[in-house]
Amino acid sequence: MWKEKILMAYKAPIDEKELVKQLQDEKTASKAFETLLQYYSEPVYWQIRRMVLNHDDANDVVQNVFIKAWSNLHNFRGDAKLSTWLFKIAVNESINFLNKEKHRVQSTGDMEEESVMMRNLEADEYFDGDDLQKRFQIAISNLPEKQKLVFNMRYYDEMKYEEMSEILGTSVGALKASYHHAVKKLTEWLSE
Repeated sequence: MWKEKILMAYKAPIDEKELVKQLQDEKTASKAFETLLQYYSEPVYWQIRRMVLNHDDANDVVQNVFIKAWSNLHNFRGDAKLSTWLFKIAVNESINFLNKEKHRVQSTGDMEEESVMMRNLEADEYFDGDDLQKRFQIAISNLPEKQKLVFNMRYYDEMKYEEMSEILGTSVGALKASYHHAVKKLTEWLSE
């Protein structure tokens, strides 16, 4: 999260309500979407990357997120912040990708999911972590989907439970419990 905060500090503040108006006006939509991409593509990428792990796969999912956002701008009602809406799309697209990947791995039947994760991490030229970092990422990837999401949002993004609640549609209490269980499982897994 610190990378995103530093990057955001160098960007001018954005008025999301004004940006939404511009996005929904045919005359200004294209230029406003460029602004949306400039401002949110990096934080969305890192949100996805922590779930998907591989740089190239994360880039593919990011493209899907912004294509979906562009295609559904007319449906955005403004009940939540624009950033919350984008992160919700990112979470859903990441889950869709992971489910497809899991199905693909299971259909080949020749590798365990953990070994596929390790191979993908090791092959990723953008991953520069040591062995402990790889084990940590694999441990996170072995968490149940909801716990993985909650852990990543809280640990890496330092997201407040209230904001996670908007994105995931889950109560704050349930999110706190998910985070607690995720930390407990990770601690046990890494101490083995």
